Amino acid sequence: MSDKMTELGFEKLSGEQLLTLDLNVFKKIGQEWMLVTAGDSRGWNTMTASWGFAGVMWGKNTFMTVIRPQRYTREFIDKSEYFSVCFFDEQYKKALAFCGGHSGRDCDKAKETGLVPVFTDGSTAFEQASAVFVCRKIYAQPMKKECFIDTSLDEQWCSAGDYHIEYIGEIVAAYVKK
Repeated sequence: MSDKMTELGFEKLSGEQLLTLDLNVFKKIGQEWMLVTAGDSRGWNTMTASWGFAGVMWGKNTFMTVIRPQRYTREFIDKSEYFSVCFFDEQYKKALAFCGGHSGRDCDKAKETGLVPVFTDGSTAFEQASAVFVCRKIYAQPMKKECFIDTSLDEQWCSAGDYHIEYIGEIVAAYVKK
């Protein structure tokens, strides 16, 4: 277990405990948003996301996120073995809005928002998070125009042709604030 996470008041969940985690992913992802972060103490970036999935794939507890090719975080997730997904209480919505509206190429998101990075389990999480999934990348694939069965979704969400890259990660560590 990461001693730093324990010091910050997080409890590491076992695989069995993860199965009983009371986390409404529809609300957390779609309404409250999350931060997807990759990198470590030598360099990292985070971005706000409101799209993603949690579930079981290939017999593993997994999380799937999608990132547009031009996002700075993509550079970090592509060169990292791990990424994290951090969920926050409602009081951090303004900080998440900032992280979604500004590029880490142009500013220090931690400094601007007051979010404190924590380097754990091969990735970067945040001290203020209420729940953290650290994921080991196991699959990545660009989404493609020709794969849309409902073409109205392509027209609505991908009209610029900047198709997301899908990343599936095995959840290798999960933490919740006590």
